[in-house]
Amino acid sequence: MGNKFLDCTALTLVIIGAINWGLIGFFRFNLVTFLFGDMTMLSRIIYGLVGLCGLYLLSFYRHCGRADS
Repeated sequence: MGNKFLDCTALTLVIIGAINWGLIGFFRFNLVTFLFGDMTMLSRIIYGLVGLCGLYLLSFYRHCGRADS
């Protein structure tokens, strides 16, 4: 892929975002809002980073089904 640190960091942030969406969907509990406040600058940065990481991880689809030798 690319930079292993970037890949792992992006994957970790997207997993955190997915867990947050699961909490919102099942329990109506927003962990980011709980920890950092409702749309504070820090929470907006976190949402933005999770979104950017999701877009970055779209590039992983190029590698689906490809066997590495």
